[in-house]
Amino acid sequence: MRHLITIRSLEVEHIQELLDLGADFKERVIANKNVPKIANRVLGLLFFENSTRTRVSFEQAAYYLGIKTANFSSHGSSMSKGETLKDTILTLRHERLNGLVMRHQMSGAPHLAARFFGGPVVNAGDGQHEHPTQALGDAMTILERKGSLQGLRVAIVGDVKHSRVARSNAWLLNKMGAEVRFVGPRNLIPINTANLPGEVFYDLQAGIQDADVVMCLRLQKERMSDGLLSSSSEYAAMYQVNRDTLKWASPDCMVMHPGPLNRGIEVDDVVADGAHSAINNQVENGVFVRMAALYWVFNELEIPEKPAKPVAKKGVKVGR
Repeated sequence: MRHLITIRSLEVEHIQELLDLGADFKERVIANKNVPKIANRVLGLLFFENSTRTRVSFEQAAYYLGIKTANFSSHGSSMSKGETLKDTILTLRHERLNGLVMRHQMSGAPHLAARFFGGPVVNAGDGQHEHPTQALGDAMTILERKGSLQGLRVAIVGDVKHSRVARSNAWLLNKMGAEVRFVGPRNLIPINTANLPGEVFYDLQAGIQDADVVMCLRLQKERMSDGLLSSSSEYAAMYQVNRDTLKWASPDCMVMHPGPLNRGIEVDDVVADGAHSAINNQVENGVFVRMAALYWVFNELEIPEKPAKPVAKKGVKVGR
């Protein structure tokens, strides 16, 4: 059984395979070429947290691949009546769904789903753990502009502590040979940074100096305890990526943001909409890497051909 739950557990060759698949699917879709279909599969989309980009891109990915989808949320399911996640997963298994895409507020929820579902599971973001398909889409976007990940200086700026995107990107970029920097205030940087593949900077200028890529992160206030952040305006004054602070980065630096974007806080309008920005490209490429993810997990499952029906000859009865 093949799942896509973490970047950290993926081998480099599998990351490259997924990126190559994503690029191939993009070429096919844009050129209106033949896209290989995955027949007779129903995919459950379980989004227990709000989502626009990830949910819609998975729906689009499934559509392009010919996969049927069934949508679920905690508010519209029996979980709102007290059913456990395990029992919900078992129910979907016995309702004969073939795969799951799951977003959940608890870190590790997709691992539980993989244990009990009996089919491939794709992590669409779990707590403060990982968001593997976002990292793949970001890597594909960087490759389109830079040609390679090897040797790039990538600064991940902002609320690293609460960001699953930061963790997945850090693991992927490090595995593919990039230099990763975590930049932000001390109380928004994880305590256990020794376990993460990157160098920590508390000063924005030092952190993005000569960076080839600056990846801004959303302030996740819904995950913050009271008093962790004094004010958004103070954060913006010290860590906002704008036309002035971007001068410290490489002249051809690209600016990214996984969304949703808080304009005027993490990044200003000039940078978000300017030539350095790759934000809309990230959204577009999310569709194609999620096509790759679904094709990759389902491709391990051989779809058996239906046995040919016996043809009755004239005057001979077939069966009873």
